Amino acid sequence: MVETEMKLLSSLVGRAIAKRRMASELTQEQVAERLGVGVEAVSRLERGVALPTVIRLGELADIFQCKIEDLVTEASPRVSDQAKHIEQLLFSLESDDRLMVLELVEKLAYRLSKK
Repeated sequence: MVETEMKLLSSLVGRAIAKRRMASELTQEQVAERLGVGVEAVSRLERGVALPTVIRLGELADIFQCKIEDLVTEASPRVSDQAKHIEQLLFSLESDDRLMVLELVEKLAYRLSKK
């Protein structure tokens, strides 16, 4: 993997970790304590400075009560992974709200494809 791709992957995984941490209403200190590491280590993961190992991803998934796949899928640049993530987001919405989101996505996609 090229260095620029690694940096992008680290950044995207870091954002997914930060989003899951905040959704779990945990502080970096609490996550660090559960992992047995310093707060700076959690900060480095979230900022994309460090890429977590598979074992660390498993520990984070346990803390956030999600699957490792969820952390990686949120970070993936692959269209199929992004579609799966959107599907997960839509799952908890009512039918009318899902339609509204779909309309917004269609409008955005149409506008952005014209650029």
